Amino acid sequence: MYHIPVLLQPTVDGLSIRPDGTYVDVTFGGGGHSREILRRLGPDGRLYSFDQDADAEQNVPEGDERFTFVRSNFRYLANWMRYYGVDAVDGILADLGVSSHHFDAEERGFSFRFDAPLDMRMNGRAGLTAADLVNQYGEEELAHILYLYGELKNSRRIAAALVKARNAAPLLTTGDLLEAVRPLMPREREKKDLARVFQALRIEVNHEMDALQEMLQAALKVLRPGGRLAVLTYHSLEDRMVKNFIRSGRMDGKVEQDFFGRKLTPWRAVNNKVILPSQEEQEVNPRSRSAKLRIAEKTDLPQ
Repeated sequence: MYHIPVLLQPTVDGLSIRPDGTYVDVTFGGGGHSREILRRLGPDGRLYSFDQDADAEQNVPEGDERFTFVRSNFRYLANWMRYYGVDAVDGILADLGVSSHHFDAEERGFSFRFDAPLDMRMNGRAGLTAADLVNQYGEEELAHILYLYGELKNSRRIAAALVKARNAAPLLTTGDLLEAVRPLMPREREKKDLARVFQALRIEVNHEMDALQEMLQAALKVLRPGGRLAVLTYHSLEDRMVKNFIRSGRMDGKVEQDFFGRKLTPWRAVNNKVILPSQEEQEVNPRSRSAKLRIAEKTDLPQ
């Protein structure tokens, strides 16, 4: 299976689907969430689904005139809605992070389970690979990425090890990367720290945090008042950004107030506490174990 959708029913439920509404799934992947949205739409409904990965296009439902696939990064959400002549949408769904397909595709280099080219690009047609990054970035820059995106306390030592290793021979595969950093991984948390190294490089390669910020800001522009935003996050960095944005409409989470002290926020949180997968779902779909679902409704506050 290409990808098992996480929290399928709660996420689509959170969009409060109108049969004649217009919706956007900015992370199509295996198409699980999109198919559930289509199932709830009537003949006059519309769904636009984004994915920058060419592999995802093989999962597009055929013969459904209500559906439009957009092969693009979701950071360009507002541009594409304008291109299709869509003034406002009723709901936006985002399932962030990496799909199980990417982890299972050996040649893509997302997982340390396989010895494969050190790629990690979501869009395999453009941009720097993880190999380019670890062989070209300076030691300070590598340390910063590992600390910021991997939250690794020994980021400086890992960066130094990468530079030392690449001076002997270029780091071209996931195996090369593992050989360079594994001696610095404490045995009791080796897998967790290796996952953080790969996460940090992947986020930098794909500019994930910048893309998320741009998508959230675009969502605020294209959602109509009363429209819903449902976001699944998988690590603390993206969850913090989404939480702050829903709280205040800003990335820093600072809530502005009017003269009378009333909070000026363009969102109303639908669920005050994050929705987590059940134990049963976590057992069936390991990817769901770190998932958090946040749902918000756009207010009629002028933008």
